[in-house]
Amino acid sequence: MRAYLGVDVGSVSTNFVLMDDDNRLLDSLYIRTKGQPIQAIQAGLREMEKQVPPSLTVVGAGATGSARHLTGVIIGADIVKNEITAHAVAAMHRVPDVQTVLEIGGQDSKLIIIRDGVVVDFSMNTVCSAGTGSFLDHQAARLGIPIEEFGDLALQSKHPVRIAGRCSVFAESDMVHKQQMGHKTPDIVAGLCDALVRNYLNNVGKGKSIVPPVVFQGGVAANLGIRHAFEKELGVPVIIPEDFGVMGALGIAILAKENMVRGKKTAFRGFGASELKFVTRSFECNGCPNRCEVVEIRQDKVVLARWGDRCHKWQNTTQSEAAS
Repeated sequence: MRAYLGVDVGSVSTNFVLMDDDNRLLDSLYIRTKGQPIQAIQAGLREMEKQVPPSLTVVGAGATGSARHLTGVIIGADIVKNEITAHAVAAMHRVPDVQTVLEIGGQDSKLIIIRDGVVVDFSMNTVCSAGTGSFLDHQAARLGIPIEEFGDLALQSKHPVRIAGRCSVFAESDMVHKQQMGHKTPDIVAGLCDALVRNYLNNVGKGKSIVPPVVFQGGVAANLGIRHAFEKELGVPVIIPEDFGVMGALGIAILAKENMVRGKKTAFRGFGASELKFVTRSFECNGCPNRCEVVEIRQDKVVLARWGDRCHKWQNTTQSEAAS
């Protein structure tokens, strides 16, 4: 059985997918990154190896996410792309006529505008947590509600309260005030969902042309309260694809498959890469006034890759270079 591996490593989660030649998911895995991307990648490889049959052969691999360069080196990726490209590719394969992609993860959120199968615009929020999943996680914890029940509770609301959502700090104090006034929990939860959506549209979506079909993906898409809030604000149906939680990994797996159709041999290291010892370090280059921070990764005292320098001076000196 031929398969393609996609790995999406972000600040909160690390996602793996195995996909067949027809772009169907064979297996997927979600684990927490916990600030240790190398350990998360290797733990994921070990877990995936347990789940796949011995007859399965990975013939292409791709890496995306904020730690994509590091991931690419560890797994031996055939292709490394940013998460905007990966999410757009996955959305277009699942909903071919998609024009707008809403993506909300744990620590950031994205908006991708697609026209005629081409990404024409995008925006990201990596600063304000009030438009991300971590905001909902924190508020759910304060209310003593499991995050899995958050969306269903929001849908029970008859009169959602308006909560200031431009800042997570103000939203929290406003939520406490609404509780003290005696508002019901479902109304407060629905108000929080509305606040997150307003924050997203006012910041990430500001000035963007959001037209249907609209696809909503990322971990927060599991929250039906957020979907309802988006549909209320936009006035159009919002589509949640079946693989909404692993769309970044799926997109890079699709790109890996397309990259390998020319008969190339994969660079994938195999699931045994989970047992290799990798070490990272960074240093400041003083070759010019830019003083770039260069990150390098080594295995057995051999420099495998470097990145971070604008001029690529250090990136071009990594092949089989012995450590000093």
